[in-house]
Amino acid sequence: MSYDVLITGTGMFAGRIALDIAATAKTPVTVMIAGRNQMRLDWLRTAGNARAAMFGTPARFETHTLDLLKPGASEALLELYKPRLVVQAASIQTSTVISDRGSRWTDLVAEGGLSATAVFQALISSRMAKAITDISPSTKLINCSFPDVVNGMITAMGHNVLCGTGNVAILSNVFSGAREHLPKGRMRVIAHYQCLAPWRLKPQERMGCPAPRVFIDDEEISDPFKTFENCQLTPEPAIEISGASGVTLILALISNDEWQGHVPGPNGLPGGYPVHLREGELVLDLPVGISETEAIAWNEDFERRKGLIVEGGTATYHGRLKDLLTEEGSAHAEGFELADLERVCSDLVQLRDRLMTLPSAT
Repeated sequence: MSYDVLITGTGMFAGRIALDIAATAKTPVTVMIAGRNQMRLDWLRTAGNARAAMFGTPARFETHTLDLLKPGASEALLELYKPRLVVQAASIQTSTVISDRGSRWTDLVAEGGLSATAVFQALISSRMAKAITDISPSTKLINCSFPDVVNGMITAMGHNVLCGTGNVAILSNVFSGAREHLPKGRMRVIAHYQCLAPWRLKPQERMGCPAPRVFIDDEEISDPFKTFENCQLTPEPAIEISGASGVTLILALISNDEWQGHVPGPNGLPGGYPVHLREGELVLDLPVGISETEAIAWNEDFERRKGLIVEGGTATYHGRLKDLLTEEGSAHAEGFELADLERVCSDLVQLRDRLMTLPSAT
């Protein structure tokens, strides 16, 4: 049997997507959820089908127990369920690293940036992307694991990825929910994931932080921090918004509808953009006067200052992140070939595990 959507992963992010599909689907959609946590799978199936009944939606959920790290796991799922869309939400790095404290590893991520985790986020996603290329090239892939950076790694490895969820879509939806005193018109937001951090701070602490670019139609808002000063994110991952942000896109893909919104990493680009879905493909939907080259360069500049840049088949660390990896003795501080991702991931897991045993220096 073929399924409309295969969700890989059973964490809070995957659960938010599944349960919001259950509550909002307007046309029939079949969802298979795969992961290794049997009790969590049983709950997501039960809750998904209960919510579909509760809200009267034509959504149906089933589950498959499988260790997604097991060799051949992605291939097996594609062959069994033939999904039209894979929503890959599994990772060997928990998203709570953005709020955890107390170890040398969390120090490194806090100071060097989330691109310290990019290799961990890319492991399962790159395996699924390769499996789609080899077995089911018509299947679309939405990668939820650090898409601002990982999606560029996937495309550089020769595979397709439609986009990610969250990040820029967190901000665009937060701003849209707080626009009572703004002019009418289409809101467009260009934002890198590093633009999220200021909104986790109190309003008076945001001065000097990197701001997103926000437009109403083609007119740019000069001071987003002032305009949206009452908007506040949690210190933890904003899953109530980020996981949910991909649901309308997922349902539009399944029902072959057009869609306008915001996504990170569309077609492997760095950072996040306003987009338009037409006939199953995403195109950038930028304000007049902002070229694609300008928008891409603006997003990429964040990683050049502090992060990971993908050029050709090579990933290179930059700025403070590169310095910190060098200080901790990483063999890959200068970067690595994407063809070596599996080996590099194994090496960096050892570094992470060692640093997690050491107390924070702060």
